[in-house]
Amino acid sequence: MKNFSEMTVGEIVAENFKYAWVFNRYKVDFCCNGSIPLSEACKQANINMKRIIEELEESVSTLSPGVPDYKSWPTVLLVDYVIKYHHRNIRIQGPEITELLDKICQVHGDSHPELYEVQESFAQSLVDLNNHLQKEEMVLYPYIYELCDTYSNSAPSPCFHCGSIESPIAVMMAEHDTEGERYRHIAYLTKGYVTPNDGCNTYRLALDKLKAFEEALHEHIHLENNIIFPRAIDMEETSIR
Repeated sequence: MKNFSEMTVGEIVAENFKYAWVFNRYKVDFCCNGSIPLSEACKQANINMKRIIEELEESVSTLSPGVPDYKSWPTVLLVDYVIKYHHRNIRIQGPEITELLDKICQVHGDSHPELYEVQESFAQSLVDLNNHLQKEEMVLYPYIYELCDTYSNSAPSPCFHCGSIESPIAVMMAEHDTEGERYRHIAYLTKGYVTPNDGCNTYRLALDKLKAFEEALHEHIHLENNIIFPRAIDMEETSIR
């Protein structure tokens, strides 16, 4: 039995991604704020820690067994998954959601002016995410691939023009925090992605896709902040120089 009370929320979800369902239900941020101890997260969310620990313990046996055990994956495979699934998902879903938001703003913008702020926030998110993904793909992940290779062969760490890998990782995590705040605000504006009574099917589809986009982004950030980045820092620190 895990001693959840002594773990951070990021460590808990890194152990088993099924725990994310419990945290999502209570709106506990396990990705951007994954370094927060469970006790502090419960205090911030005004949740009884004993109750949430009970649900975490029950979740493994009650939730769908089809959740990947990400912590058991090799780092290279995790990086491949982030790039080939999550990065690709952002680039495909982003324009589709943009088109849907444009349509519902034209039809429902007068009666729901908050849609214009959602539209603007999502557009800026795509600009920032595109820059973010490029930095990961062009700078950070190539070095992590090299680190994995040299670490597995007990070779010295490769030279990195940024000095330590902690520098670009700090930048990536700060950008993750920005996106986390942005999507919390979008969720607030849409009342938790709930379609209003006068909303059409396109309205519902837009919010459903926007919610799925945020959930995928949470997984994406969690994998990086709580598994890939700590492993990369550890590999660099422990490799022979």
